[in-house]
Amino acid sequence: MHFKLLIALVEDDKTSAVLDAARSAGATGATVLNQARGEGVEQTKTFFGLSLETQRDMVMFLVEEHLSRHILEEIEKQGEFDARPGTGIAFQIDVEDAVGVAHQMRELVEAVEEEI
Repeated sequence: MHFKLLIALVEDDKTSAVLDAARSAGATGATVLNQARGEGVEQTKTFFGLSLETQRDMVMFLVEEHLSRHILEEIEKQGEFDARPGTGIAFQIDVEDAVGVAHQMRELVEAVEEEI
C-alpha cells in the first residue's frame, strides 16, 4: 500500500470543517499544528508593527494514494482556497515509506478496493 502526505494550511476557523470533510472523504486521521504563519503574493498588513493576518493551522493527513486526490478536493472546497484568495493552500507529497499505520490498513483495504 502506498501513501501520500496531504498538507493543508487553513484559516483556524475552518480547521474543524476541513477535518470533517477529509474524514468523510476517506482520511483516517490527521495532525494539526496550530498558529502557523505564512505570506502570499500580497504582503500582510501591519498596524504599529502588529500583524493583522488571521491565524492558520497546518493540517497533515497521511492517506492512501488512491484516495488522496478526492480528499484534497474536499479540503479545497471546505477551505474555499480557490474561491477566495488568501484563504489557504493544500498540496500532496509522495511518501516513500511509513510505519505505525498497520492498524489503519484493515480499514483502508476495503475503501481502496471500492475506489479501484
